[in-house]
Amino acid sequence: MDILLAHGYFLYDDPHELKVMKPYPPLGILYISSYLKKQGFAVGVFDSTFASIAEFQSLIDRERPPVVGIYCNMMTKRNVLAMAAYAKQCGATVILGGPEPPYYAADYLATGADIIVKGEGEVTLGELLPHLAQHGLDKLDSINGIAFRNGDGKVVETLPRPFIPDLSANPWPDREAIDLPRYMQVWKDHHGKSSVSVIQARGCPYTCRWCSHSVYGNSHRRRTPEDAADEVLWIKERYNPDLIWYADDVFTIHYRWFFQYAEELKKRGVRIPFECISRADRLNDEVVKTLAEMGCYRLWNGSESGSQRILDAMDRKVNVRDVQEKTHLLQRYGIETGMFIMLGYDGETIDDLEATVEHLKISNPDIFLTTVAYPIKGTGYYSQVESRILTDKTWEARSDRDLTVAGRYSRRFYNFATRWMVSEVALHRARTKGGVSPQRQLKLLMNAKLGRLGMALTQGQIEQEGKPLHEQPAGV
Repeated sequence: MDILLAHGYFLYDDPHELKVMKPYPPLGILYISSYLKKQGFAVGVFDSTFASIAEFQSLIDRERPPVVGIYCNMMTKRNVLAMAAYAKQCGATVILGGPEPPYYAADYLATGADIIVKGEGEVTLGELLPHLAQHGLDKLDSINGIAFRNGDGKVVETLPRPFIPDLSANPWPDREAIDLPRYMQVWKDHHGKSSVSVIQARGCPYTCRWCSHSVYGNSHRRRTPEDAADEVLWIKERYNPDLIWYADDVFTIHYRWFFQYAEELKKRGVRIPFECISRADRLNDEVVKTLAEMGCYRLWNGSESGSQRILDAMDRKVNVRDVQEKTHLLQRYGIETGMFIMLGYDGETIDDLEATVEHLKISNPDIFLTTVAYPIKGTGYYSQVESRILTDKTWEARSDRDLTVAGRYSRRFYNFATRWMVSEVALHRARTKGGVSPQRQLKLLMNAKLGRLGMALTQGQIEQEGKPLHEQPAGV
């Protein structure tokens, strides 16, 4: 084995995901696996999703791979640190990649990693493996797209590696290296239908200030419509899933490609129900009609806020009214709509939250998910609030999700705000659509009022510079 590829997500250690049970395989390392195998390397894949760290350690002990490459994001950071330390202890050269390590390169290199891959990993690892076999960790400055520590202990970042221009020249993800049927069975057991993920493009050229572009930058590169459709046909013939999840950042971003892709699927007789993500400004009647004809049953839209002032501050480049109109358009074609809503962005006020509730009432999405804004290192939002970032955890023990911002309302306030928002919108829907018992409506009304009362009582709780979060006033 030349390299063992792994990731750090362990489903059965995630209480939240155990309630949701919608796992997808790690396409990133599967793309790298297929690329390296095509180059003639011997590649092992440890898929942690249904496994344990003990199983990873056992594999390391048994196989003794010379190189271990681990994909890392903010949610898997602590597991990855433990995995990297064990692999290092067993004599492996440890390479970390993914969205999290590049902006914390010095920290990861100080806690067990030998090399950080910045950006896409395929070509970089294709150059690294023979270099490591011949030179070890010497002369790494000749490899673009990495960070490492030199002999003096100084962190060195080499020149950025250009993005892969022709994605269709890459082989498809190495799905045969993992137990994909197990993913499908978990979906089937918990949701009645199996699902498989694909990605037809890389990158997003939009400028949302809170969004990380750590791996693909602000590029947008597409596979050919023919290649993309061939893969979905193969998936249908090989696995026959009930659903497809298109993991592209903005599925309908390029109209010509989108319509050509729809036509290629039709030529192959492929119509598998799917869900995807897009933006209101990349939807129109013809696009939505085509989505419905292709089998789209749900489209997710990053609405984020109902306040145009906040959307403009995010550099989101969307219009609130357009989001509402496109939501209704999707529903007219029988496509469920999902929205992502972000609370707590810098400068948000009670008026902005009220505008978001009104926006949700008007839009009436089938489902919406909320999160409280957190600064991800490397983003414009992080740079904007960096001097006010607060945490009471060490770097090893936290992720960027644990960061908050001085001058903002407390976490307790946003818990109440979320309760109010969800209940208020549900109550509005119950009153306008009917079919909801008076008892249920009363419960929603009480939850909305309690949420709003909690907001009022905690409105004075502001995250304060120099004051650990656990010492903030308890409030309600």
